[in-house]
Amino acid sequence: MQLFYNPEINLETQQFTFPTDESKHIVKVLRKKTGDTLQISNGQGDMFVAEILFPDHKKCTAKVIEKTHYDPKPYTLHMAVAPTKLNDRFEWFLEKATEIGITEITPIICDHSERKVIKKDRMDKVIQSAMKQSLQAYLPLLNEAITLKEFLSNSMEGDLFIAHCEEKEKTELNMRARPKSNTTILIGPEGDFSTNEIAMALEKGFLPVALGQTRLRTETAAIVACTTLALKNQ
Repeated sequence: MQLFYNPEINLETQQFTFPTDESKHIVKVLRKKTGDTLQISNGQGDMFVAEILFPDHKKCTAKVIEKTHYDPKPYTLHMAVAPTKLNDRFEWFLEKATEIGITEITPIICDHSERKVIKKDRMDKVIQSAMKQSLQAYLPLLNEAITLKEFLSNSMEGDLFIAHCEEKEKTELNMRARPKSNTTILIGPEGDFSTNEIAMALEKGFLPVALGQTRLRTETAAIVACTTLALKNQ
Protein backbone atom coordinates (compact mmCIF):
# COMPACT_ATOMS: atom_id res chain seq x y z
CA MET A 1 0.00 0.00 0.00
CA GLN A 2 1.22 3.49 -0.86
CA LEU A 3 0.30 6.24 1.59
CA PHE A 4 -0.14 9.90 0.69
CA TYR A 5 0.07 12.84 3.08
CA ASN A 6 -2.38 15.73 3.10
CA PRO A 7 -2.53 17.89 6.26
CA GLU A 8 -5.47 19.93 4.96
CA ILE A 9 -8.14 17.23 5.20
CA ASN A 10 -10.05 16.11 8.30
CA LEU A 11 -12.96 13.88 9.26
CA GLU A 12 -15.40 16.48 7.93
CA THR A 13 -13.80 16.61 4.46
CA GLN A 14 -15.83 15.14 1.61
CA GLN A 15 -13.90 16.29 -1.46
CA PHE A 16 -10.44 17.82 -1.90
CA THR A 17 -7.67 18.59 -4.38
CA PHE A 18 -4.08 17.37 -4.10
CA PRO A 19 -1.26 19.95 -4.40
CA THR A 20 0.56 20.13 -7.73
CA ASP A 21 3.52 17.92 -6.82
CA GLU A 22 1.29 15.14 -5.46
CA SER A 23 -1.11 15.49 -8.40
CA LYS A 24 1.72 15.06 -10.87
CA HIS A 25 3.01 11.98 -9.03
CA ILE A 26 -0.46 10.41 -8.90
CA VAL A 27 -1.35 11.04 -12.54
CA LYS A 28 1.96 11.07 -14.42
CA VAL A 29 4.02 8.55 -12.40
CA LEU A 30 1.45 6.20 -10.88
CA ARG A 31 -0.94 6.64 -13.84
CA LYS A 32 -3.99 6.66 -11.62
CA LYS A 33 -7.35 7.17 -13.32
CA THR A 34 -10.90 8.12 -12.45
CA GLY A 35 -12.31 5.63 -9.97
CA ASP A 36 -8.93 4.51 -8.60
CA THR A 37 -8.53 4.73 -4.82
CA LEU A 38 -5.73 6.19 -2.69
CA GLN A 39 -4.75 5.84 0.97
CA ILE A 40 -4.14 9.16 2.74
CA SER A 41 -3.01 10.33 6.20
CA ASN A 42 -3.41 13.87 7.51
CA GLY A 43 -0.64 13.29 10.07
CA GLN A 44 -3.06 13.98 12.93
CA GLY A 45 -4.33 10.45 13.51
CA ASP A 46 -6.83 10.26 10.65
CA MET A 47 -6.55 7.85 7.71
CA PHE A 48 -8.67 8.06 4.59
CA VAL A 49 -9.52 6.12 1.46
CA ALA A 50 -10.28 8.50 -1.39
CA GLU A 51 -11.59 7.86 -4.90
CA ILE A 52 -10.20 9.92 -7.77
CA LEU A 53 -12.81 12.09 -9.49
CA PHE A 54 -10.66 14.16 -11.86
CA PRO A 55 -7.10 12.86 -12.55
CA ASP A 56 -5.61 16.21 -13.54
CA HIS A 57 -1.79 16.32 -13.23
CA LYS A 58 -1.98 19.83 -11.74
CA LYS A 59 -5.12 19.53 -9.61
CA CYS A 60 -6.05 15.92 -8.98
CA THR A 61 -9.45 15.90 -7.25
CA ALA A 62 -10.77 13.08 -5.08
CA LYS A 63 -13.67 12.30 -2.77
CA VAL A 64 -13.37 10.62 0.63
CA ILE A 65 -15.12 7.23 0.80
CA GLU A 66 -13.68 5.86 4.07
CA LYS A 67 -12.45 7.52 7.28
CA THR A 68 -10.67 6.02 10.28
CA HIS A 69 -9.25 7.72 13.37
CA TYR A 70 -6.36 6.10 15.27
CA ASP A 71 -5.56 6.87 18.88
CA PRO A 72 -2.01 8.09 19.56
CA LYS A 73 0.62 5.80 21.07
CA PRO A 74 0.37 5.36 24.86
CA TYR A 75 3.56 7.37 25.31
CA THR A 76 5.22 10.50 23.95
CA LEU A 77 8.90 10.89 23.11
CA HIS A 78 10.51 14.28 22.61
CA MET A 79 14.10 14.03 21.38
CA ALA A 80 16.26 17.16 21.68
CA VAL A 81 19.24 16.34 19.46
CA ALA A 82 22.21 18.42 18.34
CA PRO A 83 22.42 18.57 14.51
CA THR A 84 25.35 16.58 13.18
CA LYS A 85 28.19 18.11 11.17
CA LEU A 86 27.00 16.19 8.10
CA ASN A 87 23.38 16.85 7.17
CA ASP A 88 22.76 13.35 5.86
CA ARG A 89 23.43 11.82 9.28
CA PHE A 90 20.83 14.01 10.97
CA GLU A 91 18.37 13.30 8.17
CA TRP A 92 19.03 9.57 8.67
CA PHE A 93 18.12 10.00 12.35
CA LEU A 94 14.90 11.84 11.44
CA GLU A 95 13.91 9.13 8.97
CA LYS A 96 14.58 6.20 11.30
CA ALA A 97 13.14 7.88 14.39
CA THR A 98 9.91 8.55 12.49
CA GLU A 99 9.72 4.91 11.40
CA ILE A 100 10.37 3.65 14.95
CA GLY A 101 7.99 6.08 16.58
CA ILE A 102 8.70 9.57 17.92
CA THR A 103 6.41 12.44 18.86
CA GLU A 104 8.55 15.55 18.68
CA ILE A 105 12.07 16.61 17.70
CA THR A 106 13.94 19.77 18.63
CA PRO A 107 17.37 20.43 17.10
CA ILE A 108 19.51 21.95 19.86
CA ILE A 109 22.60 24.12 19.35
CA CYS A 110 25.24 23.35 21.96
CA ASP A 111 28.62 24.77 23.02
CA HIS A 112 30.46 22.15 20.95
CA SER A 113 28.10 22.13 17.96
CA GLU A 114 29.80 22.35 14.58
CA ARG A 115 26.49 22.86 12.76
CA LYS A 116 24.35 25.71 13.99
CA VAL A 117 21.87 26.05 11.09
CA ILE A 118 19.46 23.48 9.69
CA LYS A 119 17.23 23.47 6.62
CA LYS A 120 13.89 22.86 8.27
CA ASP A 121 11.88 22.66 5.03
CA ARG A 122 14.10 19.85 3.76
CA MET A 123 13.95 18.00 7.07
CA ASP A 124 10.16 18.32 7.21
CA LYS A 125 10.05 16.52 3.87
CA VAL A 126 12.31 13.74 5.20
CA ILE A 127 9.91 13.20 8.10
CA GLN A 128 6.84 13.26 5.84
CA SER A 129 8.41 10.72 3.51
CA ALA A 130 9.28 8.42 6.43
CA MET A 131 5.76 8.72 7.83
CA LYS A 132 4.29 7.69 4.48
CA GLN A 133 6.77 4.86 3.98
CA SER A 134 6.01 3.42 7.43
CA LEU A 135 2.22 3.85 6.98
CA GLN A 136 1.69 5.96 10.09
CA ALA A 137 -1.28 8.11 11.04
CA TYR A 138 0.72 10.66 13.04
CA LEU A 139 3.42 13.03 11.78
CA PRO A 140 6.15 13.90 14.31
CA LEU A 141 6.56 17.59 15.09
CA LEU A 142 9.88 19.13 14.05
CA ASN A 143 10.60 22.36 15.93
CA GLU A 144 12.91 25.19 14.93
CA ALA A 145 16.51 24.87 16.10
CA ILE A 146 17.24 26.62 19.41
CA THR A 147 20.14 26.76 21.84
CA LEU A 148 20.25 24.21 24.64
CA LYS A 149 19.97 27.06 27.15
CA GLU A 150 16.75 28.23 25.49
CA PHE A 151 15.42 24.69 25.42
CA LEU A 152 16.10 24.20 29.12
CA SER A 153 14.29 27.45 29.94
CA ASN A 154 11.01 25.84 28.88
CA SER A 155 8.74 24.18 31.39
CA MET A 156 8.84 20.39 30.91
CA GLU A 157 6.95 17.55 32.52
CA GLY A 158 7.41 13.80 32.53
CA ASP A 159 10.64 11.80 32.53
CA LEU A 160 13.71 13.89 31.68
CA PHE A 161 17.00 12.27 30.63
CA ILE A 162 20.37 13.41 29.32
CA ALA A 163 22.83 11.07 27.60
CA HIS A 164 26.42 12.35 27.83
CA CYS A 165 29.93 10.88 27.63
CA GLU A 166 31.50 12.15 30.83
CA GLU A 167 32.75 9.51 33.28
CA LYS A 168 30.10 10.11 35.88
CA GLU A 169 27.53 7.88 37.51
CA LYS A 170 24.77 7.01 35.04
CA THR A 171 21.97 4.46 34.85
CA GLU A 172 21.12 2.56 31.69
CA LEU A 173 18.18 4.19 29.88
CA ASN A 174 16.54 0.79 29.67
CA MET A 175 16.39 0.76 33.47
CA ARG A 176 15.17 4.35 33.80
CA ALA A 177 12.57 4.42 31.02
CA ARG A 178 8.97 3.70 31.94
CA PRO A 179 6.15 2.50 29.70
CA LYS A 180 3.24 4.83 28.95
CA SER A 181 5.15 7.90 30.06
CA ASN A 182 6.00 11.29 28.56
CA THR A 183 9.74 11.35 28.00
CA THR A 184 12.26 13.98 26.90
CA ILE A 185 15.83 12.95 26.07
CA LEU A 186 18.84 15.20 25.36
CA ILE A 187 21.49 14.00 22.90
CA GLY A 188 24.58 16.17 22.39
CA PRO A 189 26.83 16.95 19.40
CA GLU A 190 29.91 15.06 18.20
CA GLY A 191 32.00 16.83 20.85
CA ASP A 192 29.46 16.00 23.58
CA PHE A 193 27.79 18.46 25.91
CA SER A 194 30.07 20.83 27.76
CA THR A 195 30.47 20.40 31.53
CA ASN A 196 28.44 23.56 32.04
CA GLU A 197 25.60 22.28 29.84
CA ILE A 198 25.45 19.00 31.71
CA ALA A 199 25.26 20.91 34.99
CA MET A 200 22.42 23.09 33.64
CA ALA A 201 20.44 20.03 32.55
CA LEU A 202 20.92 18.32 35.90
CA GLU A 203 19.70 21.45 37.67
CA LYS A 204 16.55 21.32 35.53
CA GLY A 205 15.86 17.78 36.70
CA PHE A 206 17.35 15.77 33.85
CA LEU A 207 18.75 12.42 34.96
CA PRO A 208 21.99 11.11 33.39
CA VAL A 209 21.58 7.88 31.41
CA ALA A 210 23.83 5.50 29.50
CA LEU A 211 22.96 3.98 26.13
CA GLY A 212 25.26 0.97 26.24
CA GLN A 213 28.88 0.09 26.79
CA THR A 214 30.33 1.78 23.69
CA ARG A 215 30.65 5.41 22.65
CA LEU A 216 28.03 6.19 20.00
CA ARG A 217 27.74 8.80 17.29
CA THR A 218 25.09 11.45 17.87
CA GLU A 219 22.61 9.97 15.38
CA THR A 220 23.23 6.41 16.61
CA ALA A 221 22.69 7.42 20.23
CA ALA A 222 19.42 9.10 19.29
CA ILE A 223 18.17 5.99 17.49
CA VAL A 224 19.15 3.74 20.42
CA ALA A 225 17.13 6.01 22.70
CA CYS A 226 14.10 5.93 20.38
CA THR A 227 14.28 2.14 20.12
CA THR A 228 14.59 1.72 23.88
CA LEU A 229 11.41 3.71 24.48
CA ALA A 230 9.55 1.90 21.70
CA LEU A 231 10.45 -1.50 23.12
CA LYS A 232 9.35 -0.40 26.58
CA ASN A 233 5.91 0.28 25.14
CA GLN A 234 5.37 -2.87 23.11
